[in-house]
Formats: sequence, C-alpha cells, structure tokens
Amino acid sequence: MPDTPFLLQLAQRLNAGLEHLAVSRLQRHRQFVFSQQMPDGGFRGREGDSDLYYTSFAVRCLGLTGGISSEEASTLIDYMARHDWRTLEAIDLLNYVYTALAIQTFTGHDLFANESASWTQSLARKLEETRTPDGGYAKSPTNSIGSTYHSFLTVLTYELLGIVVPQPNRLIQFFYDRQRDDGGFVEIAPMKSSGTNPTAAAAIALQRLGGMDDELREDVKLFLREVRSGDGGFEANTRIPIADGLSTFTGLSTLIDIGIDPETLIPRKQVIQFVTHPEEGLELPTGGFRGGVWDSQADTEYTFYGLGILGLVGAEV
Repeated sequence: MPDTPFLLQLAQRLNAGLEHLAVSRLQRHRQFVFSQQMPDGGFRGREGDSDLYYTSFAVRCLGLTGGISSEEASTLIDYMARHDWRTLEAIDLLNYVYTALAIQTFTGHDLFANESASWTQSLARKLEETRTPDGGYAKSPTNSIGSTYHSFLTVLTYELLGIVVPQPNRLIQFFYDRQRDDGGFVEIAPMKSSGTNPTAAAAIALQRLGGMDDELREDVKLFLREVRSGDGGFEANTRIPIADGLSTFTGLSTLIDIGIDPETLIPRKQVIQFVTHPEEGLELPTGGFRGGVWDSQADTEYTFYGLGILGLVGAEV
C-alpha cells in the first residue's frame, strides 16, 4: 500500500496545479461553494437538504480554494457530529472519514476523539461486511455481486485508515475480471460495455494494490483514446458522444496516476478550453462549474471536478 493515501496525494497534486490561478477567480468559486451550505452546517446538491456526499465535495473544493478556518468549520463540525459512521454505507462512509480528516487537518478538531482506541479496526470490520463472494465489495451487506466503484471506494477508505486491504490478491483478481475486450472496465459482472468511470476506478485501485502492469496500462490508454472527445474532454462511454466534467476528471486523473502523459491523448490547451470556453465551457462566470454543455447549473461535485481538471493540467489562465 502506498505511504500517502490516494485522496491526499490527489489534493496535493491539484493544489499545486492551481497555484497560478488568480485568487479572485478561486474566491468566486469558493463563494459559490459556501452559497450551497445549509443552516445545519452541511452542503446540499441541486435540490433537497444537505448530505454527506455533497458536503464532502464542498470540503474538497474549499481545500483547493484556501482551506477552512475554525470559524468557517464550526457549523460544519456540528453537522458532522450528528452522523454516526456505524450506520453509513460505503459512499457516505468514505465521505464521512475524508471530511472528518480534512476538518482535523485544517482546524485541529478531531471528530473521532471520543472513539475507542480500536475504532479503525471496528470501521474495517464494517467494510468487510460488504465483501462479496467474487472478491470485491458492494454497497451494502445485502448485495451479492461486487461493484467496481464501491470496491474502489473501499480501497480509498482503507488507505485513509492506514490499514492494508485484506486478501488484496482476491480484490486484484476481482478488478481483472471486470475488464472487457475494449481494454476498459465495467461496473458489475453482467455488463458488456466498458465505461470511463469504472475504468478509472479499476485502474487507480489496481495501481494502488500493485496489480498494474505495462500491458494493462496500454489497455487503459487505448480505451481512453476511444472515449476522448474532440472538444477536449472525455465521454462517459463510447455510446454517449458528449464529454462531461466527471469523465474528463477521472480520465485525466487515471492517466496521470498510472504514469501516462495526458498530452499523448488530449492537448492541454484543448482541455483548458473545454473547461473555460465562455459559452460552452464548464466554468460559470457567477461561480461554480456545471457538468457539461447540456447542463444549466453548478453544484459542489462538478465544481470539484472543474477545479480538479484545471489542477491536473496546471492551468494558468
């Protein structure tokens, strides 16, 4: 297992890539993120109340735009304290752990301070309850088929806890079994057509687990070549002819993580144009980023992806 968790490495990479962006521009997006905070201290999506998913993305955005002060974190801490990690499923569990660690990093407040000394082992046991017979991990203990995405999330959560994934070779084989002839990966076993995001999840997880080799690296590159878009982004799969912020971020992140220069597939200037085009780009002049040209509004998740794309290519515009 690598010494530094993937999510922390990613945050460091993005912060370095964004350091040349104008402060005023970052502040505009920061203000948008705070506009999504609810009275309970959490952050919301496009509709409804706050939740851990969008709160986690909001905190990641704030980390890229100046960090979080103790004063700014006060109501957020109250929101987090109302959740019990023991009741959370895979996605929210990762979001909770990451957000809690981010709060501790920025403010020193430890949401796990009152837990027993063995809380990380208790959390690990909870993760293992979702292990499936195929060697992967599912959303909940009631699922019998492993999910590429949830298996990836479990790897990231174990990294944050500083614990090695149990039986890593079983998990590596699980990911291998999700690869298809086009070089990409699928979300669940019955699927036949690969997707950009499952491919990113599998490739990055395999890189972390020591299951990546040159042949597989080339397979991933060839698949991502098939889903690149002429406008500078990546498409979700070969059947959707429109690039989006999520797929572009995961595609770029995957290439970098497995040691391939993204420039060999998509020119950096084209990627920046995809994000910043005044009419068709992801970045909105009022702050925040949208999902794609088809989208009309921003949210904290896509704002993270937008900032992330610019950070990955080291934008200086």
